[in-house]
Amino acid sequence: MRKSHSPAKPPSLPRLAAASLAGTAIEFYDFFIYGTAAALVLGPLFFPTFSPLAGTLAAFATFGVGFVARPLGSVLFGHIGDRRGRRPVLVGSLLLTGLATVAVGCVPTYDSIGTAAPVLLLVLRFLQGLGLGGEWGGAVLLTAEHAPAERRGLWASFPQMGPSLGFLLANGIMLVLSATLTEAQFASWGWRVPFWAAGVLAAAGLALRTSLAESPSFLELREHARVPLAEVVRDHWRLVLLTAGALAVGYAVFYAVTTWSLAYAVERLDVSRTVMLACIMAAVVVKGALTPVAAVLGDRYGRRPLCLLGCALSALWMFPMIALLATGEPLLMFLGFLVAMLAFITMFAVIAAYLPELYEPRVRCTGAAVGYNLGGVLGGALTPIVATAVAHGEGTPWGVAAYLTAVALLSLGCFALLPETRPVPEPAPVTA
Repeated sequence: MRKSHSPAKPPSLPRLAAASLAGTAIEFYDFFIYGTAAALVLGPLFFPTFSPLAGTLAAFATFGVGFVARPLGSVLFGHIGDRRGRRPVLVGSLLLTGLATVAVGCVPTYDSIGTAAPVLLLVLRFLQGLGLGGEWGGAVLLTAEHAPAERRGLWASFPQMGPSLGFLLANGIMLVLSATLTEAQFASWGWRVPFWAAGVLAAAGLALRTSLAESPSFLELREHARVPLAEVVRDHWRLVLLTAGALAVGYAVFYAVTTWSLAYAVERLDVSRTVMLACIMAAVVVKGALTPVAAVLGDRYGRRPLCLLGCALSALWMFPMIALLATGEPLLMFLGFLVAMLAFITMFAVIAAYLPELYEPRVRCTGAAVGYNLGGVLGGALTPIVATAVAHGEGTPWGVAAYLTAVALLSLGCFALLPETRPVPEPAPVTA
């Protein structure tokens, strides 16, 4: 017989939002630090027998494995979240991602253990993705389900700021190391330091999350789905595919800017690593700062209109962004990245409220997380690989712009087929 849940005092929304933000920042730090390392150093260290281009492609392939693992993590942790609660997901996913990230920093290079080195890298990247696949659903749902309906977009946007903070922390550490160490020191041990730091961050995140209260929507459920994934596949498969396709452009734009462009500019345009990291980080700072602003607009005008606007802006901006990147001029590259990040956050600031509202509570943790992370496979896993492959020739890589524009149009079509979910305020009573 299931034990009844004793009533508990509702948690402070600012405290809950802060804990969710801190957790997503730490987990995305773990995920992003790998992408930065893949762009800068993992190819020569773990695939030294490959040509420089093939080594970068191989490093990005191991990067992509994390995205492939994310839907599996959303299934695993989504099952736990829909059956046992959102709170256990937050603790388990953070622990798994943190341990896997620290272990990446300990893997010997190819010169030390041969082919076992890239194999270990692949396994640990898979575990990183597995943990992150559960993180988003748990953190967003716990915040969104505590928030009042009329301000759900705003409060749910706090976990959405976590990726920006995680990215800035990861690349900030890489920037400091890149600026202070020699090339030999950075390749020998410097690149490992950010991975080791993940252990300290994970411990801090666990301390914050262990005291969080369970989601009220979960506690109010009288009947839980026996096998949430089966119910999602049977009853919501079309919704999952539409949300995955809709979110693909956000991932594609973000990782084209933060991962592929970093490798392209350093290797092909001879732009310094420090300059590129600074340009990208400056654009992400603005993106993070404007996240709650876009979320408030979503509460006021609706989730779907902002998502359609973000897709349209992305489709219109990809060719100008690539043209600005090809100049190799820091200010022009920053402008290209900045507008792309603004288009991205116009969509993704409201996604944390939009996706949970699309799914019924009994399968919400699984459905929303699977759709979100399948979008990551379509947009995040493929983009650095495709972009690197089509940009190998001379001249401006217009093929990358064409690819990103096509993804944006695909997502625009998917968003157009999704319904609006913003709660409509009740009219004020008419007084005589």
